[in-house]
Order: sequence, then structure tokens, then C-alpha cells
Amino acid sequence: MSSTPVPGRDLRAFTYSKTFLVGFGFLGISIIWPIFNQFIPIFLQAGNPVFEQQLLEAGREVPQVRGFGLAPSLALFIMTWDNIINVFVQPWVGARSDQTWTRLGRRKPWILLGVPIAFIGFIFIPFAQTALALAAFILITNVGMAIFRSPTVAWLGDLFEPEDRSKANGIINLMGGVGGVLAFVGGGLLFNNMGREAPFIAGGILLVVAAAVVLWRVREPRQLEKEGDEVETAVPGLRASIQFLLNQKTRGGIWLLLAIFLWFVAFNALEAGLSSFAVFTLGMAPGTASIYAASITITFILFALPAGYIGTAWGRKPTIGLGLIGLTLLFGAAYFIIQSPLTFILVLALGGLFWAMVNVNSLPFVFDFSDPTQIGAATGLYYFSSQAAAIVGPTLGGITVELLGNQYRWLFLFSTLFMALAWLAVTRIRTSA
Repeated sequence: MSSTPVPGRDLRAFTYSKTFLVGFGFLGISIIWPIFNQFIPIFLQAGNPVFEQQLLEAGREVPQVRGFGLAPSLALFIMTWDNIINVFVQPWVGARSDQTWTRLGRRKPWILLGVPIAFIGFIFIPFAQTALALAAFILITNVGMAIFRSPTVAWLGDLFEPEDRSKANGIINLMGGVGGVLAFVGGGLLFNNMGREAPFIAGGILLVVAAAVVLWRVREPRQLEKEGDEVETAVPGLRASIQFLLNQKTRGGIWLLLAIFLWFVAFNALEAGLSSFAVFTLGMAPGTASIYAASITITFILFALPAGYIGTAWGRKPTIGLGLIGLTLLFGAAYFIIQSPLTFILVLALGGLFWAMVNVNSLPFVFDFSDPTQIGAATGLYYFSSQAAAIVGPTLGGITVELLGNQYRWLFLFSTLFMALAWLAVTRIRTSA
């Protein structure tokens, strides 16, 4: 341990006040993405005559939204750009921030760099007059968010002792969930009452405010302690992660990573196309669709802690398996039963419960297959599987929708298939965890 005089463990001691302050960083991130994912697919596709004809034939009103009439495959591919960037930028930025030190700290310079870039790109998105301009602003937002996400995540390891990280992460994720609900509900209300620009301007302002809080109040230790407790949420290089996987004696970890990839293909495809389904199939106003989409986030937050307790009591594999069965049956039924806003909300609310059983227990399950000294490598593999799925899922989902008559309802069966494949992969895992 360094002899440099630093506050050391005083800065790493767990307190609720410090944890809530750190959570503002996650709250800011969680406000941006729901607005991004809900409205941008609508902007990209609104004006497509196929969707307008389908709504009129179904006797539904065509929402009045200015857009660029893109096909589903291209629109949902554009929605994967952030994940493509994340695969390359986040690991590099995370590693570079480990070696950074200024009078502000180790992570804060990257937040100062990334937040303004993301803010500028984000607030200009609804003002874009051409599809090319919209794509440029999307790309700028994606780059800015990728620059500061990893350093923000790394604070969990910098500022808390290993034995405190689980409860700290619970509070931080709660803050992120609050940000998500604010984005869905507040963004929807602003869109309906004040126009397409309002959610983006408000979200951008809240991102800056949240970043200002952490930059002002969070204190970073001058030098990280080297006691084998490396940051668990840092994303290591892909080469180190692959080497970790190849060194495993059991194939359980391989099947688990495949399952993670498959269930995130299903979830991300549906997430990227959910607002398009609500607007172009059910005829909802975009703001109303965003408000209703909060249902899955609310039930996820409410059931996250019970899902963790169930995973502890029953075992992570049975709990994840039950959640996957529930999602498979639910999404299969959703193809037929969602015909109104009420059934839309019901499916999303139930989906949040089953998704909590899967998502809350997935990263701890990955850790079950790792050596305690290789937690970072295991985390990197988890993130790589989920980010790769976030590229593949929306892209394949968009192609599927386009090939099957531009009907977004098919996404539910698409997700049903991949959730079922994920469950089959989980059944191949041999472990008592």
C-alpha cells in the first residue's frame, strides 16, 4: 500500500449519503437512454407509408409525428450504434482512466469530457431536419455517453470496500431505476404537451445537473489501494476475457455466456422496437407509449430485491430458468393478446417481474464460474456478451419485421424464440449454484 498521505479508507467507507451522491451519476445515464430508445425509432420511421396504411386498415388513427420514413431494418440498426461504440470505446476509456490523475481526480476528467459531448448531440436530435443530420447527432451522443460511462461505473470499486459493494450497488441501481421512470413518464408527458424537443432538452439538462452533483460532491482517493480488490465492474480487454474463458475446466461458463447473449438478443430487440409497435401498430401517441413503457421498469424495480432473495434461496440457475420460462410464455401470448393499451401495460408489467428474476441473478451467476482473482475478466465477458447481443438483437429484429410485412407484432415471437433458446442453454449448465 502506498505511503502517499491520502484519506484512504475514510474515502472508501460506506455511508448512505456518499452512495446516493455516487448514484446521481447512474441517474443521469438512466435518464438519457429511455428517452433515446423510445423516441428516436419513431423519428426515424414516422412517415413510412406502409405503417400509415396498416393503421388506417385497422381503423386506428395515424399519429402526427414528423419523421424520415426509414425501413425497420435500417432504423433498428441505427439504434445499435451505441452498443457497437461501447464494445470498443468503453474498455479503452476504463483502462485509460485507471492511469489518469489530475487535481480533479481519476474519473472526473472523463466525465467532464464526455458529458458535454453527449449533451450537445442529445439536445439537437429532435431539431434534425434530415436523416443524415439525425444520424450525426445520434453518433455524437453515443460517443459522449461511451466516454464517461466506464469511469462512472468504476467509482463503485474506487469508493467502496469489497464487502460494501453489493449494498452500495443496490442503492446506485435504485437511483438508476428512478432516473428511468422519470425519463419514461416525464418524457412522455413533455412530448405530448410541449412537443418533440421538450424531452430531449429536459433530459439533457438533468444529465448535466446530475453530472455537476457528482463532480462537485464526490471525492476520489488520490491512489487506489492494491490489495487484490480490483474494481469488479471495470471492463477488461477482450483478450484477457477470452483467455479467462478458455482456461475454464467446465463448459458451464460457456453455456451461461451463450444464454446471456440469447436472452439479451430477445430483450434488446423488443426494447428497441417497443415504441414502434405502440405507435405504428396500436396507434398510440409517442408520449403515451413512453409513459406506458414505464410499466416494465416500475415492476422490475419493485421485484429486483425479492428476485435476489429468491435466487439466494432457490439457487440462481432455477430462478433464471423460471424467469426465462415466464418470459417465453408471456411474449408468445403477447403476439395474440396485445390489442389495446390495457393489455400492453399488463404484458409489460408481468415482463418486469420475470426479467428481474433473470437480470438480477445473471452477473452473480457468472461470478460463480470465476476465480476470485478474475472477477474483472468475468465481468468483461458478461458485458461483451450483452453488448454483442444489443447489436445483433435489434438488427435481426428489424430485418424480421421488414421481411414479414413491416408488422412490429412479429417482434414478440422473435423474442419468444430467443428466450426459449436461452432457457435451453441454461439447462445445459451443470452447477449447484
